[in-house]
Amino acid sequence: MRGFAGRALALVGVVLAVGLLPWLTRNDPALTILHARYADRPPTPETLAAIRAETGLDGGPLHVLGGWLGGVVRGDFGMSWVSGAPVGPDVTAALGVSLSLMGCSLLVAVVLAGLLCLRTLRLGAQRQLVRARAGVVGAVPAALPEFLIAAVLATVFAVQLGWFPAVGWGTFPSAVLPAVAMGIPAGALLGRLLDDALPGAFAEPWARAAAAGGIPGARVALHALRRTLPGVLPQFGFVVVGLTGGAVAVETLFAIPGLGGTALSAALAQDLPVLQASVLVLLLLGVVAGLAVRGLGLLLLGPALRDGALPTLVRPRLEAGRAVRWGAVLVTVVFLGVVVAGLLRDPYAIDVTARLAGPGSGHPLGTDSLGRDTLARLGHGAGRTVLAALAVSVVTLVAGVLVGLLPGSGGFTEMVNALPAIVAGLVVAGVAGPGAVAAAVAVAVVAWAPLAAHTRALYEQERAAPHVAAARALGAGRGWVVRRHVLPGVLPGVVRHAVLRIPALALALASLSFLGLGAAPPAPEWGRMLAENVPYAERAPWAVLAPAGALVVLGVGAVLWAAVAGAASRRVRLSTAVDEGFAEVRA
Repeated sequence: MRGFAGRALALVGVVLAVGLLPWLTRNDPALTILHARYADRPPTPETLAAIRAETGLDGGPLHVLGGWLGGVVRGDFGMSWVSGAPVGPDVTAALGVSLSLMGCSLLVAVVLAGLLCLRTLRLGAQRQLVRARAGVVGAVPAALPEFLIAAVLATVFAVQLGWFPAVGWGTFPSAVLPAVAMGIPAGALLGRLLDDALPGAFAEPWARAAAAGGIPGARVALHALRRTLPGVLPQFGFVVVGLTGGAVAVETLFAIPGLGGTALSAALAQDLPVLQASVLVLLLLGVVAGLAVRGLGLLLLGPALRDGALPTLVRPRLEAGRAVRWGAVLVTVVFLGVVVAGLLRDPYAIDVTARLAGPGSGHPLGTDSLGRDTLARLGHGAGRTVLAALAVSVVTLVAGVLVGLLPGSGGFTEMVNALPAIVAGLVVAGVAGPGAVAAAVAVAVVAWAPLAAHTRALYEQERAAPHVAAARALGAGRGWVVRRHVLPGVLPGVVRHAVLRIPALALALASLSFLGLGAAPPAPEWGRMLAENVPYAERAPWAVLAPAGALVVLGVGAVLWAAVAGAASRRVRLSTAVDEGFAEVRA
């Protein structure tokens, strides 16, 4: 009941925020509609008044929102302010396209996640899992932007080789390249989270007993996967919603008429009925995905979760190999070296005679489409991009943990995750005005949701551990139990999850800036560098590879240092912690 109330309140809040978007942005919706419908007609007061009367804008935001909600109850999503066509058929068609693309992308993601976990499953089943894996293989694709992967795939496999269509939708070959481009980052993230949790399952007593009893390793690996899946399942639900409504860049590149592109076009044109219908569909999809994931998690855990008999999933301390330690140092040195070298150059100097020039003595990393030095823009953009991403990462981690610990927060988390980032950016920019701070706030508004869902999933499992029940039986209060028994099992996994998302946050910040919602151009930002130079990727690949490589190095470095820190931390045995806790309770 509490979860239903949370979902209902979150749904109402998001719909209200979207309904107020034209007024929050301080732009005249009638003027926007006039420019979209009749580009050559002057904006006379009489014309604008006629448009307001036709769309109901003269009645104010509450009148418009109330009329739209009344139509939704009757199954009518209204008429587009821009085209004048009914909204329902267009949004339904876009949803069908996006769901088909999401299904193909999810298949790619699941296959890739399984491949990334394969080595850990094999070593764990053979009781040979003794060294910490940095997860570099998974960190690289997780740090790559979807639109960059899509551009590379389209250039190689569509344009040069001609194996797949470059644009369009409707046939299986046309779905291959966009599905791969969207599925690779999603699968890398899911695979890293699963691979991070599996060592804890293989360290549980049942796994040791199964190996000692001669049970086949494949069966042990299957049970370990079943033990860890519930903690990661909410991320699968989030990926479903993200692949459906967040694939704007990929849909645009391949000319796919999906829901993400429909929502973005409506948001930029302030076509409120289309935007509201798109967001409402995504919110309902988020609710369905969340309920399905929760039901599947309960099915996998069985009565152990209900009866408080679920062992604590404690990740064992694994040795960090020399390659991991030296890799972390090497990546850091290279990163800092490039940044320092770039800081010594002018990122705004334009040399029109050296546009898209290749790497050389004058420009070690080449130049961009305007003749600006790529190394200089990379170095000067590092502080702006990386520091902002780290700050947002800390904020989202704290917010995600706090919200995840609140009872009944699952519905609210699902609603926030289903909200397209561009819509959040427009709302925040409308209230606070565009700028770097507004972009950071807009990203933080939605980026905490995956961490909150992860926190909630691990929290529910930790509460079902026998030692938690024993502590309560001895008189421990809820706050003490959460601090001493629950959070030690929740925080490490969520922190590693937050580290893995740092490159994605950096890209999201810069993407909003490219849309005019962040720092104004020509400020050097990695995401802006990517977006500006992707059209020239075939002619000048260095202009794209430099910022993409920086994002990859950032992601790999964060994962390597997380592995080193995790292996160096002191391992506290569960039995010792419980004994100390009981002693404090008795005292």
